[in-house]
Amino acid sequence: MSAQLNAALVVVVTALVLRRQMRARRLDTERRFWVLPVVLGAVALRDPQLLDRRDTAWSAVLVGSGLLAVLAAGSVWGWTVRIWREADRALWVQGTSATLAAWGGLVAIRFGLFGIGEVLHLHQSSSALLLGLAVLLLVRTLVVHRRARALEPPGPAAVPC
Repeated sequence: MSAQLNAALVVVVTALVLRRQMRARRLDTERRFWVLPVVLGAVALRDPQLLDRRDTAWSAVLVGSGLLAVLAAGSVWGWTVRIWREADRALWVQGTSATLAAWGGLVAIRFGLFGIGEVLHLHQSSSALLLGLAVLLLVRTLVVHRRARALEPPGPAAVPC
């Protein structure tokens, strides 16, 4: 996939995800939440230019640093989402202002990493952004689902015979 198409895909998916996260919506814990991150990750990992072949060590450090940043940001994002149960027992989620701040922090870190790559004269593939987005979405959803399970009502009480 071309760099421009990857970048456009990152921007579109990010905008859709952010818009969706800021609205209150019912949480479907049965949904296959891992499908989109797996597809995005597979597309990113297929790119032979994910790492700069001229300096694979520094390029790998830069990509790895980006992945560590999105792991942290995904966790923060998952913990900043408001989760509640309605009277019908349905779980609902909605992003908060802290969610937006987490996104802002991640964008600042990504710009910083891009700047470091520029200083080191490394080719930076847009596939690294795509891979980061995949990890971010997966981690965030895992955290939200784990928190939601903590709100699950206990199973039926055992009735003594």
